[in-house]
Amino acid sequence: MRIAGENGAPLSPGSSAASNSSADEMIENENHSLRDRVADLEKKVHEQTDEIMCLRSTLADVLRRLNTVEGASRVSVSQSGGRATPLKDGLRQRHHNSEARDVSKRASSSFVSGRSTSVSHIRRPNSGSLHNLTSLRTATSHLNLSRHGAREAQYNPEEGVVKLYLRGRPLNLYVPSALRDSYNPTTSTPHPPAKLKLEWVYGYRGRDCRNNVYQLPTGEIVYFVAAVVVLYNVEDQMQRHYLGHTDDIKCLAVHPNKLLIATGQTAGHDRRDARSWRLNPPADHLSHEAEEWPHIRIWDSVSLNTLHIIGISDIERSVACLAFSKADGGSLLVAVDEAPDHNMSVWDWSRGERGYKLLETKCSADQVLAVDFSPVDRSTIITCGKNHISFWNYESGMLAKRMGIFENRERPKYVTSISITDAGNVISGDSNGNLLIWQRGGNTVYKMVRAAHDGPVFSILVQKDGTIITGGKDGKIVEWDRDLERTGNVIEIPEQYGSPRVVTSGRGTQLVVGTTRNCVLEGTFTFPMRPVMQGHTEELWALAPHPSHHQFLTAGYDRCCYLWDTMAHTIVWSKDIGEHAQSAVFSSNGEIVIVGTTSGRWFVMDAETREMYSQHQDGNEPIQVLKISPNGQYLAVGSRDNNIYIYQISEDCRKYTRIGRCQGHASFVTHLDWSADSQFLQSNSGDYELLFWNAGLCRQIVQTSQMRDVEWASNTCTLTFATLGIWPEGADGTDVNTCAKANDRAVLATGDDFGKVKMFSSPACHQKARYLEYGGHSSHVTAVGFIHDDSRLISTGGRDTAIMQWVVSSNSSLSSSSSSSSQR
Repeated sequence: MRIAGENGAPLSPGSSAASNSSADEMIENENHSLRDRVADLEKKVHEQTDEIMCLRSTLADVLRRLNTVEGASRVSVSQSGGRATPLKDGLRQRHHNSEARDVSKRASSSFVSGRSTSVSHIRRPNSGSLHNLTSLRTATSHLNLSRHGAREAQYNPEEGVVKLYLRGRPLNLYVPSALRDSYNPTTSTPHPPAKLKLEWVYGYRGRDCRNNVYQLPTGEIVYFVAAVVVLYNVEDQMQRHYLGHTDDIKCLAVHPNKLLIATGQTAGHDRRDARSWRLNPPADHLSHEAEEWPHIRIWDSVSLNTLHIIGISDIERSVACLAFSKADGGSLLVAVDEAPDHNMSVWDWSRGERGYKLLETKCSADQVLAVDFSPVDRSTIITCGKNHISFWNYESGMLAKRMGIFENRERPKYVTSISITDAGNVISGDSNGNLLIWQRGGNTVYKMVRAAHDGPVFSILVQKDGTIITGGKDGKIVEWDRDLERTGNVIEIPEQYGSPRVVTSGRGTQLVVGTTRNCVLEGTFTFPMRPVMQGHTEELWALAPHPSHHQFLTAGYDRCCYLWDTMAHTIVWSKDIGEHAQSAVFSSNGEIVIVGTTSGRWFVMDAETREMYSQHQDGNEPIQVLKISPNGQYLAVGSRDNNIYIYQISEDCRKYTRIGRCQGHASFVTHLDWSADSQFLQSNSGDYELLFWNAGLCRQIVQTSQMRDVEWASNTCTLTFATLGIWPEGADGTDVNTCAKANDRAVLATGDDFGKVKMFSSPACHQKARYLEYGGHSSHVTAVGFIHDDSRLISTGGRDTAIMQWVVSSNSSLSSSSSSSSQR
C-alpha cells in the first residue's frame, strides 16, 4: 500500500525521510524542554526546602522564647529573701567517658538583618534570681552529698582510727603509732615539694578527626590529641604545647597568615546541662567555669597566648569543623557544631575578646565532616558530609544554600572530603572512592573520576603548583595533575600505620600524613614514609615504668604493647599480643615484662627480644593489677573475679608457680601494694574496701590494727591512711583512678576521672591536703607512674589514648600558705 500526498500523488522516499527527520527533531525539542522543566522543578523544590527549613527555624525560636517566658513566670519564692528562683536542676552530672554527654537539644536560631536571634540574646533573669539559683544548686549539692554519706573524716584518738566515708560506707584507717598523739585529719598541710611540667606528649587523634595536621613556617608540625595541641619540630626533636583547652579538641584550622590557629573543643567535664547554663550564663564568659563549655580558641602559635575565646553559649555539644576565610585574608571564621541540626555560624572573630557572631543557621540534619571557604570568593562556603555537599553564599547577613546535584551519577552515602583550587573549582571525594569537580559558582558536577581509590577518599590536597594529592582508606596516596589525570606517583602506607586520614604539604617536596591509627608520618613519593609520632588507638590502661632504665611500657585495648624511651621520645619496640591488655609490670631486674589481659590470661615475655616465655590463666575476668614483690620472689595477680592469685617466681623470672589465692573481697580488686619485707599485701576493691593479707599463707589479716606500722614498698592503693588527702569533698569512691608514690621523693601523684593529674606531699594523710593540679588529658586518667629515678612522671589517658611525660622538679617557689592551684 502506498501513501498519497495532498493532491493524491504518492510521496517519494526522500520526502518520507524528511518528514521522519522533522518528527525526530520535534521529539528531541520536547525532550529538551521536558528536561529543562524537570530541572526547574528540582530547583524550586530545593528552594522550597530551604524556605521550609527557615520557617521551622523561626518557629522553633518563637517556641523557645515562649517557653522562656513561661519558665520565668513559674518561679518559687525563697523563704529568706522572697526573691524569685527559676526552677532549674543545678545538679552536676558527671560521666567517666568524656564522649558520653547528656546535652539538651536546641533549635537553630533564625537570622534577621545579619544578626542571629539566638538564646544568648534573650533577656536574662535578674541578679537576685541568679543568686538564688546558685543557692539552690548549693543546697541540692549538699543534699546529694548527705544522701551518699560523704562528709568529713572523723578521728578517734583513743583507738587511733580515722573513719572515712565514701558513698555512705565507713572505712577505718589506722594511724601509725608515731602519729597517734599529734594527728588531726583537718590540719593544714604544705604544698608538695615537687611540681610538674609537660615535656612530651605521645599520640595523635586521627582515628575520628580530619584536617588536623599542618606544617607551620617555623618548621613545626601542629596537631592535637586529648586536650593538648602539639607543635612538634621533628628536626630539633622539640615539642611545645598549647594547654588552653579543658576537654577533647575536635578540630583545628590555620589562619592564612600561618601564625594564628583556631581549635574547637567539646563540653568540659564539669558542665553538662547546656540549656540551663544558656539561660543563666556567668557574667564573665571568659572565666574558668565558662571555659568548661564547648567553644573555640584562637591563639598565637609563636607565643602560645590565647587571643580570643568565641562560641561560649552559642555552640552545642562540640565544635565539629572550622575554617578561616581566605579571599579576604582570614577576617571570618566559620564553625559547625554537633547539635542535631549541625548549626553553622559565621564569626567576625577579631571583634573583641569573644568575637562577633554574624549569623547562625541550620546546616544539615546529617553529619557534617568538613567546611571550607572559597579562596577566590569571599562569600562562598562549602560543607559536606553524610548524603550531601552544600554550596552557601553569604550576602547582606544572609546565607543562601544550594544543594549539590549529582544528576544521573551515583549519589554517595558520604561526601568525605573537599578541597578548592585557585580557580575556585571544588574537588570532592566520596565514600565510593570517586572524585568530582564542581565548577566555580555552580552546584552540578562538571567532571568525575571513578574509582580514584578503593574505598572512601579521606583527604584532598591542592598544592601550589596545581597538582592534586589524595589519600584514601585503601592506604594509598595518589598524585594527580591539574586535569585529574594520574601522574603515576603513588605511596602505599604500611598497614600497621593505618590509612591516610589527612595529607598536607611539608617542607620542600615532603608530605606530612596523619593516619587512622593515630600516627603522623613524613616522607615523599621518592623516599618512604617514616613515623614521626605513633600512639595507641583504643582505650589505654596498662603502664609499667622500667625498674632501672629511662623507659616505660604501655598497653591497651588495641592489643598493642609499646616500650617507650623517655629520653629519645621514641618507641623502642612494639608487639601485638592479640588480646585487650589491662595491666602490666616489669620484673625486678627489668628483663621480663608481664602483661595481663581482659580475658583472665597473662603473658610472660622477654623485655628486649619480645620472646613469649609462657602464658597463664586466672579466671575469666580482666587481670586488673600485677605486682611483683620487692625481693623479686612473688607475683600478685589481682583479678576482677574478686581474687588475688599469688605466684612464686623462679628461673630468672621465667617460671611462675601458683601458691594459692586470697579470697575475701566482695568486689573486684582494683589496687595492690607489697610490704617492704615482701610478707604482706594491702588491696582495694570496687566496693571501697581496704584489706590486708599474709602473702605466703594467702590468708586475710582480720586484725587490721596490727598493720598500722607496716612499711609499704609502694603506694598505689588509693584507699589507705597515706592517701586520705587525695579524696576531694563529696567524692564517691571512683573519682580517683590511680595514684603512685615517688621512689625517693616525698610526693604522691594521682589521676582522676576529670582528666587531671595532681601532685601531693607524701604521705597525703590529711583530708584537705594541698596539691598542684595539671590539665592535658581529656578522659579519665587511668594510670600514673614515676620513672625509676623520679625525674619524670608518666600519665595515661583512657579514651583519649594519650601518654604524657612530665618533668618532675623542685617546688621551693610556692608558699606553703597558698591553697590548691591549677597549672595549665
